[in-house]
Order: sequence, then structure tokens, then C-alpha cells
Amino acid sequence: MLNTLRDSVGARKKSKRLGRGIGSGKGKTCARGGKGQTARSGVALGGFEGGQMPLYIRLPKRGFKTNKQAFSVINFDKLELLASKGLIDPSSVTIDDFKRVGVLNGHGTRLKLLATGALKTKFNLEVHASSKKAVEVLEGLGGRLSLIKESERKAETSIL
Repeated sequence: MLNTLRDSVGARKKSKRLGRGIGSGKGKTCARGGKGQTARSGVALGGFEGGQMPLYIRLPKRGFKTNKQAFSVINFDKLELLASKGLIDPSSVTIDDFKRVGVLNGHGTRLKLLATGALKTKFNLEVHASSKKAVEVLEGLGGRLSLIKESERKAETSIL
């Protein structure tokens, strides 16, 4: 019955009642110690060491930092759509063509071909990376895939 429903034991914790006299154990200073900055609300001491250079800055930086390159992704169904609208020529599609139609946006991003969707048209593509299945399907239709090497990419970005 709805009128007999109760919370589980411990589901609701009573709040700490502060400033209710010395006998309560949380009276007078309300367990905040004496006066000063830490007795006030909004204290932001964190790693502050009184003006001395904090420990977390004194210690050397160590560990692993990734230098991952972002990939823009293009799928077979998107390729077919762009070709059907006449935005790209399937016989020769370069990175500049992808930039022009807005598939590759932003400086420094790389393009990866994935095999999502159906591919019916024979394409000759130029991309930075692709999945194995995408290469198999593309070459099975008689298309060609050329991968842009990292050294070419660095030369390309230095010109820009």
C-alpha cells in the first residue's frame, strides 16, 4: 500500500545541527576551530602555502602526454551522396576536394575512410588513413586508394 511505503534505513541522513550550545559538541565555533580565514565560508586555501611556492609547482612534471591527431571521418554513404550531388568527381578525389565540400574542416585535422554504408561507385581517393574493410571494398570495385604520408602532410601544413 502506498501509505505504508518508507525510505530504506540510512537513506535519509539528518543534517549536523551546529551552534546549539556547548553540550551538543558542535556549539560555539561549530567545529571550525578558532577565528580567521578557515572559520569563514568560501575558503579557498587548497594548495596555498602562505606565499611560498606550492609543493605541486615545485615538483617536476612527469608522466605521459598524448599527441593524438584528430581524424575527420568519411563513410561510403557520404561519398555516394557527394558524388550523386555532383560535388566531387569519383575519378579523382583529393583532400582539397573534401575541404571544399566541408567534409574536412579545421586546420591540422586528418581524414579517415570507414566502410559504413554501401559503395556502388568506383572511386579514386586520397585520404590520410582508412580501415582494412574500406580498402577491400574500394579495391574490389576497381577503385584506388592513396594514403597521404606524414612527411607529405608536414610539408603541406608548412606551406599554409
